[in-house]
Amino acid sequence: MIRAGALLLATMLGGAALAAAPDTSLAPPARPQADAGLEAAGIVNSPELRPVSRPQSEQILAAAARPADLPLLGPASSLLPFARPDSLAEQVLFKRRKRRKGSVCGDIDIQGDSVGHVSGTLPGCGAKDAVRVREIAGVRLSQASLMTCNTARALKTWINREVETAFGRRNKVVSLRVAAHYACRTRNNRPGAKISEHGKGRAIDISGFTLASGETVTVLKGWQNRKTRKALKKIWRAACGPFGTVLGPEADRYHRDHFHLDVARHRGGSYCR
Repeated sequence: MIRAGALLLATMLGGAALAAAPDTSLAPPARPQADAGLEAAGIVNSPELRPVSRPQSEQILAAAARPADLPLLGPASSLLPFARPDSLAEQVLFKRRKRRKGSVCGDIDIQGDSVGHVSGTLPGCGAKDAVRVREIAGVRLSQASLMTCNTARALKTWINREVETAFGRRNKVVSLRVAAHYACRTRNNRPGAKISEHGKGRAIDISGFTLASGETVTVLKGWQNRKTRKALKKIWRAACGPFGTVLGPEADRYHRDHFHLDVARHRGGSYCR
């Protein structure tokens, strides 16, 4: 009787325990095989494997870092669109240094080469400290011309004063057609005449003006053309002052097709004809 009562009590307690048990099991989920292997090795809870949080700035730098062996795909400036590229300033500086290196007569606007002393084949010919000029004030010469620095400076003054914009600011003169520069000869090549200023490197003859449009206005034809004669007369007149002698189509038959310009000085001032 006592044993039957005890059995009944145990059955009641077991049913209550089953009624109070949770629906889900409290046993930990099975770990993957890899975790089990790490646990067996005793390194699952190792401090070296714990994630370390990094500051946000370090995370940004890590994301932006590029491998050292990755080649550049373009200029460095393209990676920084908001930074002013140094290459532009370097290019301007490089061009200026190049022009300074190629300048003569101590003037960056006079581009050419130093020649030094030039001896002539006739008495009275020759030039000291001569230069061979290719470009003046941004205006090219059709041929490299031998002259003195005084002649080159007079050309620069003339170009800046009137020549460059004589045919309009939108159609500037970009080149001068040189008919003659240094030549050891007499005036107008006449036997027994005095040595020409050309024979001293102090003269240059200009026969035409090439414009930015590609057109070339010659002294010979342009002087007879109404559209260009006014500009050519302004050019001829502007040379009187920087040059001591200015001769044009109306001077004589020797100068019908060019302007003769030289830096010889006369007692009465510049001789312009």
